[in-house]
Amino acid sequence: QVQLVESGGGLVQAGGSLRLSCAASGRIFSINYMGWYRQAPGKQRELVAGITSGGRIDYTESVKGRFTISRDNAQNTLYLQMNSLKPEDTAVYYCNANLQRYSGGYYGDYWGQGTQVTVSS
Repeated sequence: QVQLVESGGGLVQAGGSLRLSCAASGRIFSINYMGWYRQAPGKQRELVAGITSGGRIDYTESVKGRFTISRDNAQNTLYLQMNSLKPEDTAVYYCNANLQRYSGGYYGDYWGQGTQVTVSS
């Protein structure tokens, strides 16, 4: 089994910062892509930021310059540093990993359970 466990969410005032972490554990051979998604009430889940194993990074436009994604490949851990938070960043944030459980196996998508981020005005 593979588990992705997020931590670091919470309540913060506008302009504040939070750092999310996502630890992947279990039978993992290789992780290709990792990303952070978020879903606000009544809205579709959207990609916030993603990073490949080679370090290529993508951000959604609304978080550029404020959020920084990083990963520790040795620890199978993903991070999201969120600065200058705005009320519109309020959402449940989910970790996603596209990974291979064993050599020669297929790559599948796995999700964490989500962590709530609430930004008050």
